[in-house]
Amino acid sequence: MFKKILIANRGEIALRIQRACRELGVKSVVVYSEADRDAKYVKLADEAVCIGPAASAQSYLNMPAIISTAEVTDAEAIHPGYGFLAENADFAERVERSGFTFIGPTPASIRVMGDKVSAKQAMIKSGVPCVPGSEGALPDDPKEIIKAGRAVGYPVIIKASGGGGGRGMRVVHTEAALIHAVQTTRAEAGAAFGNSAVYMEKFLENPRHIEIQVLADEHKNAVWLGERDCSMQRRHQKIIEEAPAPGIPRRTIERIGERCAAACKRIGYRGAGTFEFLFENGEFFFIEMNTRVQVEHPVTELVTGIDIVQMQIRIAAGEKLPFTQRAIQMRGHALECRINAEDPYNFMPSPGRITMWHPPGGPGVRVDSHAYTNYFVPPNYDSMIGKIIVHGDTRDQALARMRIALSETVIEGILTNIPLHRELMVDAKFIEGGTSIHYLEGWLGRHKR
Repeated sequence: MFKKILIANRGEIALRIQRACRELGVKSVVVYSEADRDAKYVKLADEAVCIGPAASAQSYLNMPAIISTAEVTDAEAIHPGYGFLAENADFAERVERSGFTFIGPTPASIRVMGDKVSAKQAMIKSGVPCVPGSEGALPDDPKEIIKAGRAVGYPVIIKASGGGGGRGMRVVHTEAALIHAVQTTRAEAGAAFGNSAVYMEKFLENPRHIEIQVLADEHKNAVWLGERDCSMQRRHQKIIEEAPAPGIPRRTIERIGERCAAACKRIGYRGAGTFEFLFENGEFFFIEMNTRVQVEHPVTELVTGIDIVQMQIRIAAGEKLPFTQRAIQMRGHALECRINAEDPYNFMPSPGRITMWHPPGGPGVRVDSHAYTNYFVPPNYDSMIGKIIVHGDTRDQALARMRIALSETVIEGILTNIPLHRELMVDAKFIEGGTSIHYLEGWLGRHKR
């Protein structure tokens, strides 16, 4: 086991990784920007080093500063968390070339799975079902693009090969709009991701977003830890997640989970990862793989009893998975609400000082947050300030516990999206379960303030 790990991230995930380190008896080093000087995890760290001003490009995305900090603090490994450099293959390569362990997959795995075209090709070879679409990236010839559109059938969606976080995609309903959509998406993709390649997929009209959590070690062992339903989203950004997915037969889930674990072995994957699927009419279609810990990992932890962040660290240290697939048992139901510093209905960010922070408690309630009374939410980063996660023996009990938890939560001084969560927890369709990825957008349209 490592003696010291550098945490190359901020916010609630930095604190989450720090807690995993403390439980393992590992010292933690945190890097922070000037905007995060007063963060809770900075105060709790064994060592904390300021690596630059508030701007991400000069701090959390500054590879030389992060690696230099690892050198001067004698850290042995670097945990990237999620976002920032977590899925940057060049960063993983530089970490390992500098003599440190990257707590995540190999740079080669990140490259293959980070490019959606190569990821799709790898999944097809591994027998994982994919959304019908173009064979690889779209060519330059407009005639060939139109031919591909006819073969796939409208509506189609044009996606950036190097995209992520819901950016770099455009739905096309008619052949007349296709070429312009491809050109526009290419230009956006080149500017946003440094990779202008795009591909085409059939646009599924009313799918759910289901994902499979996997763990794999370097000894060719791989397991899947059940599924999560992340269909409650706005502009491709998840807001509520749950495990397991309501209303999908277990055997259907097991078949896709087994294929994901087998794919990990086939591609030599190492660490934690998530296979994301669209699910419609009883069928799964692979869309992408996230080669990092997910924001929503706590719901899986609560239903399996497995600490995913600790497992990332143990795997990176060369340990074998301590359990087989047969030993993994799913128990009860878990829900997570992402708490964002934003207007609950128009989603404008609401940075500023929190004058009152009173998190909920009680049976089956977990709060992952770096916030506290008098904490200043900086305007420079993502608006998420925490997550409320609940676990119950049944989905109904988990829903009841989440309603209670949200009713107990008091955050003053800034706006948050808690009022929206409170409304969604009593929405008849959400209570029924199985809503599609488009449901929340429609709901918001009907409940305009």
